[in-house]
Amino acid sequence: MRKYSAILGNLGNTCDRFCGSYKDNLSSLEMLKQAGKIDGISGIELVGTWDIRPDNVSEMQKALDDLGFACVSIIPDLFADKMWCRGSLSCRDWNVRNKAMEYMRRMCDIAHEMNCEIINLWPGQDGYDYPLQGDLLDERKYLTENIAFIANEYPKLRFALEYKAKEPRTHSYLARMADTLLVSLQTGCDNVGVTLDIGHAFLGGENIAESVVLAKQAGDKLFHMHFNDNYKSWDDDMIVGSIHSIEYIELLYWLDECGYDRWFSMDQYPYREDAAGAISESVNWLKSFDAILSFNRIAIGTAIKMGDAVKTSKLMRELIFKS
Repeated sequence: MRKYSAILGNLGNTCDRFCGSYKDNLSSLEMLKQAGKIDGISGIELVGTWDIRPDNVSEMQKALDDLGFACVSIIPDLFADKMWCRGSLSCRDWNVRNKAMEYMRRMCDIAHEMNCEIINLWPGQDGYDYPLQGDLLDERKYLTENIAFIANEYPKLRFALEYKAKEPRTHSYLARMADTLLVSLQTGCDNVGVTLDIGHAFLGGENIAESVVLAKQAGDKLFHMHFNDNYKSWDDDMIVGSIHSIEYIELLYWLDECGYDRWFSMDQYPYREDAAGAISESVNWLKSFDAILSFNRIAIGTAIKMGDAVKTSKLMRELIFKS
């Protein structure tokens, strides 16, 4: 049984470097009311400081309880404050790294209070922009060591490392599935794994189904998933299925084969679209792909075993278009 959720901020204001506000900026409680209208979701991810802070835990927990929503993950804001502009957990400045760790501890304490099992860690500013700018050995070491420190301090939480090839930096230290798995394994912590964001994987040139299998082979390291779509040149965060279809069917097939039974979380950035409608469409696309898969799993599995691209193409065309 799939469990669907959404990042709360997807329902709020959207902006870019050309326009500071495409929509009115709703409060977290107002966004939760919007989330309550989305059919099919039963969980919410909260961004630290934006949505959840030590002073509003009780208020947010009550709002979630009233809607019957689980707190799926806490996403620490290690990317939006200018303090992190040269990195957070990997910053060469010890004072900044120390502040990042203190902030992480506050977010972990909140997660415990809210019975939330996942810290979704996207260190978006941890990387570099120019040649000869990154202190590659030391900064990668700081990143790995600090993740290990916090994971050992909070053994009951799962730390899901979300990777992305670029943006806001031109190069991210957590850029692809393979190098993120390397960091995860280097920590030596069983509670450190990976968040697979579909759009980030597309941006990095990955086959998203193979990314799932890599995480499985590394020791069941796929802890969490973010769903969206894009044209593979940028992190467009579009409606699931609006660009890709066969890749999504293959992804769902291998998620089942690898035994993934955790959250399917929608992570979109609907600049001009109705946010609740866009998230609903993503869930409905995933349900439609699942319907194709559920009635044709044996045929799809047989096609994979055969490895005949022409026959596979014919099968998928007939399944999608019923012709």
